[in-house]
Amino acid sequence: MFVNSQSRLFALGFALLLFAGACGSGEGDTSAVTSDPADSATTETTDGESVDTILDDESADGDATAMAGTVDVGLFFDGALATEVTTEDCALSGGAETSCYVITVAGDPVTYDTGPFCPETITDSADSGGIWFDGDGVYDIDGEFIVNLAELYGDDNWMMYDEDGNVLVTETAEEFDLAARPDVDPSLQNHCVEGRLEWLENGEPISTTVTIPVEPVLADAVSSAQGNLGVTLDGVVIAASAPVEAILGAYTIAAFDDCGGHFNPFDGYHLHGAVGCSELDEAAEGETAMFAYAMDGFPVHSPLDDVDSADLDECNGHTTEEDGYHYHANNAAENQVIECLIGQTVAGSDAAGGGGAGGRPEGPPPGEG
Repeated sequence: MFVNSQSRLFALGFALLLFAGACGSGEGDTSAVTSDPADSATTETTDGESVDTILDDESADGDATAMAGTVDVGLFFDGALATEVTTEDCALSGGAETSCYVITVAGDPVTYDTGPFCPETITDSADSGGIWFDGDGVYDIDGEFIVNLAELYGDDNWMMYDEDGNVLVTETAEEFDLAARPDVDPSLQNHCVEGRLEWLENGEPISTTVTIPVEPVLADAVSSAQGNLGVTLDGVVIAASAPVEAILGAYTIAAFDDCGGHFNPFDGYHLHGAVGCSELDEAAEGETAMFAYAMDGFPVHSPLDDVDSADLDECNGHTTEEDGYHYHANNAAENQVIECLIGQTVAGSDAAGGGGAGGRPEGPPPGEG
């Protein structure tokens, strides 16, 4: 079933690895596997507007703190952080020397249970599956969606169910690993690919450590993040765009749950779309609630229903009296949570994402993020 649609320029190239998972607990436990502590986003300057131009009408005087204040680690939900937040000196992408928070998110959302992802049969309703978004729309992964894949993508090679109407789903950790790679095993093409929390190493969430400026520092020009985009207040990494073309090219669907996240074997559970989960309880009138911090330290709020009247800048941000400067996430259909960044991020960090035991394997990223 088609739920929503919207398109936009900006696609970050080949993202991290695949997804996996279901039925994770809401309790954010310290993970036994932790990603690289330097796992913040690197950025690439775009040909977009200068930050000064973007913020001309937002009282920009080069002082980002006056616009958004400092990162408030007290906003993270109980259990969202795997370790105590620490502070260290850091150098930012634009050359600024400042203080940064070192934040380790637990990798298991504490405000909701992950999953479901894939339906079992072609008669199942939307309650039995999650969602899929491909840059053009957001779709409920119900039985009807599985049946109509050939029509949706104009390719008769799609056939993701058997003669009895059972949906073909990855059913073991081994199958999941074979599907979560660039050269998807031929036996797992035409599969709805999902994993499970228990298929991660030791059956535990994978925590990720990021380094974020305590106070946002404006960059000279907007930039696109080349790795993780931010972290949610309930303990999950916001990843770059999922590599949809590669996923569909292997005749697979990398199912997301209804909160826009899924697992991969190396990074665990991570987010590719913002749909209103992980939010704080309150929002100012006419605003959506905050649910994350971007890698440059600015807050991220959920998508707006009426974007056109909100007077958002190139990076989907604006300044309000109640909240200061903040971004609004894109509609999940766009497969990119944060459009771009106006602030500097930590310089020289590894944006590859968290690694599993022994780190990320050699070679290109897998076909599904």
